Amino acid sequence: MIGKLKGRVDGIGEGIALIDVNGVVYEAHASSKTLGALPAQGEAVVLFTEMIVREDMIRLYGFAKEAEKAWFLTLTSVQGVGAKVALALLSVLTPSELASAIALQDKAMIGRANGVGPKLALRLVTELKGKVPAVGVIDAGALGLQNALGAGTAPSTVADAVSALTNLGYSSQQASAALARVVAREGEDHATDRLIRLGLKELST
Repeated sequence: MIGKLKGRVDGIGEGIALIDVNGVVYEAHASSKTLGALPAQGEAVVLFTEMIVREDMIRLYGFAKEAEKAWFLTLTSVQGVGAKVALALLSVLTPSELASAIALQDKAMIGRANGVGPKLALRLVTELKGKVPAVGVIDAGALGLQNALGAGTAPSTVADAVSALTNLGYSSQQASAALARVVAREGEDHATDRLIRLGLKELST
């Protein structure tokens, strides 16, 4: 099996990266985020890879970060999620955003990916709850708060503050991470408006 490619970018096609490793050019299917992160043609690159072997197909998938590969494997463990859908999800959501969406049971965020309808989005957030890959995708404090929010056990003032920050344009991951730091430092016994102000200050630093 091929776990990593270290070489130079030979070319970039639609959904495909061509990597030259000592004269052998590998074709790796990749998300738009990984393709967008590749250096210019001829420059050195490292791709984490996963090879899928079937009777009628051998295909290599490439990832700019190890966390993205971990999420690819996690997503494809869900029934009805193949490599194409997993790459579609990884094209629109970062590993941190995926972790946030799963923790918050945010079906709408998951449904932003092509090929992910309401039923599949529900299955993903349901089956993957508590199964976030442990590859540094989100800090423990933020994940703990997100899990509490998703389970409806977070204090209403904190939940309202997170909601207010997301309404101001911050992602749910950014908002919950900021509030997690505020709560860890200041405690959660504050009015919603104060938590919002503290969260905004945290986000601006």
